[in-house]
Amino acid sequence: MNDNSKVLAALLAGVAAGIAVGMLFAPEKGSETRDRLNDSLRNLADSIKDRAADELSNLKEAKNKVTSDIKSKLSGAEEQLSTAGGTVTSTFDSAADSTENNFNQA
Repeated sequence: MNDNSKVLAALLAGVAAGIAVGMLFAPEKGSETRDRLNDSLRNLADSIKDRAADELSNLKEAKNKVTSDIKSKLSGAEEQLSTAGGTVTSTFDSAADSTENNFNQA
């Protein structure tokens, strides 16, 4: 959890605690206070769910980007390896031909 998420979580917890204390000391009937407190807690739960969904979405996007980058780099490495293999084969064939020619001339 990064610092911004910690600050946001602490802020939401503080707001919820403030609302709860304020409602408990408000000059209303207990049933009305409990109803308001329940509504506030539902709203807080909804905002936490929304925030969690946003963070999950961000994590999925980051995972997709990292996966794409890795696949791209592996593909580039495979291409370089293939090119290097072709160069080695060509060089080996040239050396073999040259050696055969030198052997035949001797």
